[in-house]
Amino acid sequence: MGSVRYPIFSVDDHIVEPPDVWSSRVPARYLDEAPHVIEQDGREHWVYEDKHVLTVGLNAQAGQPRERWKSEPTRFADMIPGCYDPKERSKDMLSQGVLASVCFPTLPRFGGMLFASFKDKVLADVCVRAWNDFILDEWCPAGPPGMFVPMVICQVWDPGLAEAEIRRCVDKGAKALCFVENPVPDGLPSFHSDHWDPIWRVCQETNLPVCMHIASSGFVPLADPVAPATTLITLFNVCGMMSMVNLLLSPVCQHFEGLQIVFSEAGIGWVPSVLERADRQLDRHQYWAGAPGALKPSEVFARNMFVCMVEEPLGLRLHEMIGPDRILAETDYPHSDTTYPFVQSAFEEVFAGIPARVVEQVSYANAERLFDWKMADRSLLETPEVKAWRQELIDDPYSAMRHSHDLDGVHHIDFDPNTCQRLVHRSTELETCGLPIGSDGLCSAGHARRRKAG
Repeated sequence: MGSVRYPIFSVDDHIVEPPDVWSSRVPARYLDEAPHVIEQDGREHWVYEDKHVLTVGLNAQAGQPRERWKSEPTRFADMIPGCYDPKERSKDMLSQGVLASVCFPTLPRFGGMLFASFKDKVLADVCVRAWNDFILDEWCPAGPPGMFVPMVICQVWDPGLAEAEIRRCVDKGAKALCFVENPVPDGLPSFHSDHWDPIWRVCQETNLPVCMHIASSGFVPLADPVAPATTLITLFNVCGMMSMVNLLLSPVCQHFEGLQIVFSEAGIGWVPSVLERADRQLDRHQYWAGAPGALKPSEVFARNMFVCMVEEPLGLRLHEMIGPDRILAETDYPHSDTTYPFVQSAFEEVFAGIPARVVEQVSYANAERLFDWKMADRSLLETPEVKAWRQELIDDPYSAMRHSHDLDGVHHIDFDPNTCQRLVHRSTELETCGLPIGSDGLCSAGHARRRKAG
């Protein structure tokens, strides 16, 4: 059977929310408007307020051969169960040597920004609290002690309300805050203001790391609208660069010296050159552009920030320039960047030639210190069930797909031939168009009537 050489604390994984996260928790009067899943003409949609949103396939490709990947909507039956089932997730993680995992939301967006777009902010508040209760009461306790690090979202449209919710969740055991990398693209105030101080203050006071995932702002740099998708995906790291520089040159960390910010999935190889340039440009331009405080950007980074990597053998060679105590590991399960079910071999390549002290820091020690969290016991890696599952994945890396199935809690509704079913991108979400179909067979956006499946 395969062995585990590196115990991993993954600081960036993702939950694909099961259908009943909100329908089983919100008051009855909100059931129609809170997020719930319907099936229509073979597609499964998340429905909330007046939106019909589909799950994009690249968010749930773990355990599938790359030639089957697609960006089209994915049914729950098309995913491996570990995407949405915490017990199955635990088994998958342990099989790969992962003993702790920080999980980001999917439907609420990576920074929890979805609910800020709700017209009904009372409903939005209820939905934030329901997601947090799902994490704290259901998802995290379903794994072995130490496996799932409780990370929560907040009411980003109201910092005062957010502060109260963060305190409520800390009292229930929360260890991290999932937050947006830049609020401005969503029409909220800048980090270069005191608007967010209640959130920074409570996170500093409670030693709660603030985790900012790339693309959580809803803005992704688009080099060319006709470029292939790989161009956009390659440039995702630019989101992290922009977010870090913005915060380095903001007053946030100058005012909140104990705040710890984590840039999730942003990569690490670019960090030394960005810090070098930020220091130089601040030195040159501070007399007319101003300076946020006494520290240089590189000094702020060394005190207040962490960066994360999935597969970066080249980036990790720069560990002394970045600071080995500022680098964290991740597996990005179940996204297309995930190394599952080859996590150990991927880290074998990353850690080749790296000093043992740095390997220990990056693989788990830095994260245990940052999140004040003890990983699951290493003996779990060698239980008969985990060893058998590890061997099965070695024999057939895609065997988890044999366990895929439909889920309860999905409501089936009839196909509506008079409403446009074309898939359209709105912000970072994939939705059905929803416009009425005219007598000419077209909606007002010019989409042709879609035939019923089958």
